[in-house]
Amino acid sequence: MIIPTQDLASETLTAIIEEFVLREGTEYGDEDISLSDKIVQIKNQLAQGSVVLVYSELHESVNILPKEQFLQDTND
Repeated sequence: MIIPTQDLASETLTAIIEEFVLREGTEYGDEDISLSDKIVQIKNQLAQGSVVLVYSELHESVNILPKEQFLQDTND
C-alpha cells in the first residue's frame, strides 16, 4: 500500500527517510554525501514520484521503493 507523503507530518517523513538511508547503507562512490543531503534527495524523488513510500502489511514495515519496482511487485 502506498502511503501518501502529504498525509505525514514533516518530522515523521524525515524520520522515515533517515531510517531508510541509514538502513540501506547506500554507497555513493568517491563522493561523501551528508545524511541531510541524502534526505533531501529522497524527499525530491518522492515529490517527483520516481520513488514511493510503501507499507507492507505482511512485514508490518515501511519502505521506499522505485515506483516501477512497486508496480511490478503488485502485478506479479
